[in-house]
Amino acid sequence: MLVLWCPDWPAVAAAAVGGVAVTRPAAVFSANRVVAGNAVARRDGVRRGMRRREAQSLCPELAVFGADDGRDARLFEAVARAVEGLVVGVEVVRPGLVAVPVAGAATYFGGEHALVERLVDEVSAAAGVECQVGVAEGLFAATLAARRGEFVEPGRVAEFLAPLPITELDDRAELVDLLRRLGLRTLGAFAALPERDVVNRFGADGLLAHRLARGRSERPPLRRRPPPELTLTEEFDPVIERVDVATFLAQGLATRFCAGLAGHGLACTRLGIYAVTEDGEQLGRVWRCAEPLTPAGVADRVRWQFEGWLRAAPGRRPTSGVTRLRLEPEETVEGRSLQLELGGEGSLEEDNERAARAFVRVQGLLGPEGVLTPLLDGGRDPAARIRLVPWGDPRDRTTPADATWPGRLPAPSPATVLDRPVPAQVFDADGRTVGITAREWVTAAPRRLSVAGGTQRDVVGWAGPWPLAGDRRRPGPQRARLQLLLASDDEPPEAVLVHCAGTENPLWTVEGVYD
Repeated sequence: MLVLWCPDWPAVAAAAVGGVAVTRPAAVFSANRVVAGNAVARRDGVRRGMRRREAQSLCPELAVFGADDGRDARLFEAVARAVEGLVVGVEVVRPGLVAVPVAGAATYFGGEHALVERLVDEVSAAAGVECQVGVAEGLFAATLAARRGEFVEPGRVAEFLAPLPITELDDRAELVDLLRRLGLRTLGAFAALPERDVVNRFGADGLLAHRLARGRSERPPLRRRPPPELTLTEEFDPVIERVDVATFLAQGLATRFCAGLAGHGLACTRLGIYAVTEDGEQLGRVWRCAEPLTPAGVADRVRWQFEGWLRAAPGRRPTSGVTRLRLEPEETVEGRSLQLELGGEGSLEEDNERAARAFVRVQGLLGPEGVLTPLLDGGRDPAARIRLVPWGDPRDRTTPADATWPGRLPAPSPATVLDRPVPAQVFDADGRTVGITAREWVTAAPRRLSVAGGTQRDVVGWAGPWPLAGDRRRPGPQRARLQLLLASDDEPPEAVLVHCAGTENPLWTVEGVYD
């Protein structure tokens, strides 16, 4: 596999659209954090995950742009076309990264090095951007080779991967953090673990990462050939000439496409998007994905491709609107399953496969938001730390793992977090209502609690308060949380999480209950 990588592509594309010179530092932000920056910005200390204020303090002349997948895909179409002019079988992994089979093209051009030189020159001339190329067995290893500009000899992939840091599995932040805490700092150390132990400890996602660390393919090489009826073709009248119209139609097409695959217990990992214009022009592109595509993922790639087709530079865009669109599953797998090697624990994989197929079917009926899975993320309280992610979407944290949260509750979290906090009252030993002072402390020790106007219960222990940081530009009442341990005559003491706002006439609510 040959992978061509355009470094810092989101920042490069944003700067090109914004008319910013390549010598000026530029960065792309999402949720007020850096997601990509060019080489000039990195020299000034700007790093991924950094807050905007910190990045601008290090680099005052930094050009700031918002994240825009459509913009990235639209400009990358020129790079994909340049590669396609030399090599057959171009697959776009994501904007900024393309993969092509290397064997036939290398023979035609007289070797891998000659092919790489032609590709670099062609991309530079046609798209005006720099790129790096790597060659290795498998997409994962070839991508890492491209970042280093290396050619990995056949049969030496595991040797190439072994010394690389475990953080190269950057799309699995939770797994990487756990492996580092276990002392596994390199891909080689992780690859040395027995596969059965990896499955038992880390599950299906850990097994996939383990295969990659060993230099194996993402999935076993034998895959079912998709039946011809799974291809979805749609005719349009009037023709599609605008990206927003294509985006709207793509959502329904993607749902139908994935529902058809789910009916056969399949999911798509390589999606072919083919179109015919009113003048008979044939357009096509293949998108590769490491994980099976959800309806939302299919719709995104259709939108990105139409961005590249309809908003390309004059002379490169179609001369008329699109009249026919065909979505073709170029490669499929059994749901989200991975096949264990001989001697592995098959029961776990079978259960995961059945569950994954069921989830995909439900999504086909109800849409991508029909199946949501919880993800533990950053936040000050248990409810804020849970984020619901559609099944199949990347489970990436939106906050860095080392982010600090002033006022964050200590472990353990409440066993039950109430959707609607219940009003309560907290009294001291003299029967006066307890509040929060300006110095973020309680006005008196809590001694009794009444929930929703009910009977007062004795407080035999308490912890806190944990102040809640607010907007200092818009001052309001002091707010904090406390843990109260309530006495019980016949049962063990019960612990609750309460919230207080204000010093005079404070408002108390019960937010959670501990087991």
